[in-house]
Amino acid sequence: MSMKPHGLEPIPQATMNLARKSSPKGTVIMRLRDAVGPIYQDEHFAHLFAKRGRPAEAPWRLALVTVFQAMENLPDRQAAQMVALRLDWKYALSLEPEDEGFDYTVLSQFRQRLLEHQAAELVLEPLLAVCREQGWRNRRRQAAHGLDACPGLRA
Repeated sequence: MSMKPHGLEPIPQATMNLARKSSPKGTVIMRLRDAVGPIYQDEHFAHLFAKRGRPAEAPWRLALVTVFQAMENLPDRQAAQMVALRLDWKYALSLEPEDEGFDYTVLSQFRQRLLEHQAAELVLEPLLAVCREQGWRNRRRQAAHGLDACPGLRA
């Protein structure tokens, strides 16, 4: 798979309207997107992908889905279904309401790339930085890296 970097895309107006109508106060996922905007950028993941070949899903999206998946303790298949079904996920991922998402195997392939290149920090470090900036970092859990150290991201 190859990767052509794209910037964070704006939230499609139709997605924004539907998400706000169905959740006027927003969800944790929507608030995360609203509060911090882009956490990940494709360019940071470029070395994980070939220069040529079939285009990959946008790595910034896969990184966010991986975070959402961990927040909700979902297996790959269910996380991929959430991309296809949930408006708050579509909102955070800048997807149109009718977007069908991707095959669940893309998530394990993305994690495998991160492991093979010892690049898990590409997902973890920006998330922890956002938690610190937003004051979501729980000082008692600083030794425990990961989502448990960011109670502000819990539902």
